[in-house]
Amino acid sequence: MRQSDKRNLSMIMDLYEMTMANGYYGTSSDNVRVTFDVFFRHNPDYGGFSIFAGLEQVLDFLENMRFDPEDIEYLRALKLFPEDFLQKLASFRFTGDIDAFPEGTIMYPNEPVLTVNAPLVDAQLVETAILNQINHQSLIATKAQRIVHAAKGRGVADFGARRAHNADAAVYGARAAYIGGVDSTATVLAGQMFGIPVTGTMAHSWVMYHHDEYTAFRRFAEAYPDGAVLLVDTYNVLHSGIPNAIKTAKEVLEPMGKRLKGVRIDSGDLDYISKRARTMLDDASLTDCKISVSNSLDEYTITSLIEQGGCIDSFGVGERLITARSEPVFGAVYKLVSVEKDGREDPRIKISETVEKITNPGRKRVYRVYNQTGHAISDLLTLYDEVVDVSAPYRYVNPMKPWRSRSYEDVTVRELQQPVMRNGRRVASSPSLKEIRDYVCRQLTEEIWEEEQRFDNPHLHKLVMSPAYYEAKMDLLYKIGEEFTPSRGGER
Repeated sequence: MRQSDKRNLSMIMDLYEMTMANGYYGTSSDNVRVTFDVFFRHNPDYGGFSIFAGLEQVLDFLENMRFDPEDIEYLRALKLFPEDFLQKLASFRFTGDIDAFPEGTIMYPNEPVLTVNAPLVDAQLVETAILNQINHQSLIATKAQRIVHAAKGRGVADFGARRAHNADAAVYGARAAYIGGVDSTATVLAGQMFGIPVTGTMAHSWVMYHHDEYTAFRRFAEAYPDGAVLLVDTYNVLHSGIPNAIKTAKEVLEPMGKRLKGVRIDSGDLDYISKRARTMLDDASLTDCKISVSNSLDEYTITSLIEQGGCIDSFGVGERLITARSEPVFGAVYKLVSVEKDGREDPRIKISETVEKITNPGRKRVYRVYNQTGHAISDLLTLYDEVVDVSAPYRYVNPMKPWRSRSYEDVTVRELQQPVMRNGRRVASSPSLKEIRDYVCRQLTEEIWEEEQRFDNPHLHKLVMSPAYYEAKMDLLYKIGEEFTPSRGGER
C-alpha cells in the first residue's frame, strides 16, 4: 500500500520545469539525452555523514508519472503553453534511466547519490519531485540516526506526527526515522503502510477524564493488562503518579498474574525525576518496570540525560526528530552534468564565485574505498568509462590538495551507484524497509569510523578523484574560463 495510490502527484514541480520543457519541445533539443546528478553540499548539524533515503518513493513517482485530464485543463488555463505541447503531456510517461546508491547508504557531500539519464524533457520535469523525497527523507533519517546514536542502545520511538508539517511529513518522516534506527512509531498510518512497529501509552486526557488518577490507571490496566504503560505526570510524578502506578501494579495487575510494563514521564526535570521514580519502583519490587521519557528531546538532551545518570530505558522523540528542528533543510540539488552530442557525452559544469558551488561535471562513477580492516577510508570519483584497478598502487587526487601525490595500496573498492530504472521501469527489486534499516546499522557498525560518528568536530570523509577525472574537470574549467574571461577590465 502506498499513500500515493489514491492520488496523482505528477504536478509537484516548479513552474519553470514546465516552461523549460515547453521551450525544448519541438526543437532540435527535444529528443537529446541529458544527465543530471543529485548531490548535496553539507551534512546536517555539522555531522560527519548523511543517510540516503527516499529512493523507493522516487521510483514509485517516476513509474506512475502521468498528467490527468484535469492537469492538462489547468495548464491550458494558464495560457502559457501551446496545444501541441499539452497533447504531448497527455500521453507523457517517464522513459529515462536511474542509477542510484542503494537506499540507506551512508553518503557524503558532493558525490552523485542519484543520476538521471533521460530525454531532456523527461529529465527537466522530474527535478522537484526527486528532490522533494530525497531532501526530506534523507534529512529525517540522518537526524534519527543521531538521536539513536545518542541513546546508546536504549529504545527510541517516533512521537512526531502531531508536530510534523503535514500528513505526508508525518508518514514518510516515520519511514525515514525507522531507516535511521528508530525502533517504532506512534503514527498508525506509517505502521500500516510500511510495517513499522507501532507503539503508544495513554493520554493525559484519559487521566483527566476519570475522577481520580488511580481509577484512570486501574481501568487502563484492566483494558491492557499485557502492555500497561502508565503516564504518571498529569498531576505530580513523585507524589501521586508513581504511588498510584505502584498501587495499580499491586492491586490490579499482580492478582491477574501480570506485571506493570512501564511508566512514562512527559515533563519536569527528567534526570532527577527518573532517578527518584526508579528508586520508588525498585523499593516496590518493580525492578522490571521500565521508565520512558518524552518532552522535546533530541540527541543533545538525550546525551545530557545519560551523562547525568538518568534512570531511563527508552525515549519518545517528537518535534525535534520529525522536523529536524536544529537544521530543517537538507539541501540536495539537481544539476545538469552532461549532454549527449553526436553520439558522445559532452560534459557540463556550473561555475560560481563560491568555489564549493562549482559542480563535478560529466557522467561519472562513485566508488567507496576500504582498507584491509573493512573501514571506508574515502570515496572516489572516476570517469564513467574508466577502469579502476587497485591490485597495484592506485594514484588519486585530493581536489582540496591537488599538489600532493597520493596512492592507495592494499585496498578494495565498491561501486556505489547501481542501475535501478531503465526506460522508466524498475530493473531491480526493492529491499524491505527492515533490510534498509539493517543496512544502515551494518555500515555504521562495520565500515564507518567512530570518529565520523561523533557530534562535535567529526572526522571529515574524503572525496577524491582519479587523475583522469580531475584532469578532465580542470580542462573544462580552463576552457570555460578562456571563453568567458572579459578581454579588458580586471578582477576584484
